Amino acid sequence: MKTLKRNSFKVVVNFALILLVLLAACSNSGSNKSVSSENAAKVKSSVEKPNVDLHTAIMSGNLEAVKQHIEAGTDINKKEQMSGSTPLIAAVSFNKTAIAKALIDAGADLNLKNNDGSTALHSAAFFCHLEIVQMLIDAKADKTLKNNYGATARESVLAPFADMKPIYQMMQQQLEPLGIKIDLAEVEKNRPVVAMMLQ
Repeated sequence: MKTLKRNSFKVVVNFALILLVLLAACSNSGSNKSVSSENAAKVKSSVEKPNVDLHTAIMSGNLEAVKQHIEAGTDINKKEQMSGSTPLIAAVSFNKTAIAKALIDAGADLNLKNNDGSTALHSAAFFCHLEIVQMLIDAKADKTLKNNYGATARESVLAPFADMKPIYQMMQQQLEPLGIKIDLAEVEKNRPVVAMMLQ
C-alpha cells in the first residue's frame, strides 16, 4: 500500500508540474503558428485556423475555436512540447467535456501518453470526471496501459481517499489559478465509482 501511495504522490506531483508548464507554454504563444506543409494539403480552402492555438482554446473552453482547428486540419494529436500533453489530455484535465467529445469524435488518438506516461483515461480517472471516463471507455480507450510509475488508470484511484486527500488539496491550491477546480467531496464520492467503471 505504501508503494501505491508513494507512486500516486509521484504521479500527482509530476502531473501538476506538467500542467503548470502547459499553461506557461500556452500563455507565451500569443501568435498563430503557420501550418506545416504536410497539414497545408489537408486544410480546406474555405476554412482557416483560428487566431488562438489549440491548447489555449482548450484551456479557455473555446469549443468553437477547437472545432475550427479540427475543420482546418490541425493535428489534433500534436503533443505540447514541454509536458507532452495532447489536446485530448488537456481537455480531460480541464474537465472540458464538450471539447473532449469533439476531439474523440474527430478521431483523436485515445492512447497517446504525456511525458509521465499518462493517457487521457489516466487523467479522467484521477480527477474523477465520470462523464469523460465513460466517453473514453465507450470510445475503446485502452484500460490496461500503465503510466511511467506502473499504474493503470484504475490503479490511480485505488488508494484510500484519506491517503490521497492531501495530494488533491495541494493540487487544488496549485492548479486553481489555471482553471482546474477539484471538488474534494465529489472526488471522494466518485473514486470508487471510477474504479468500478474501469474494472
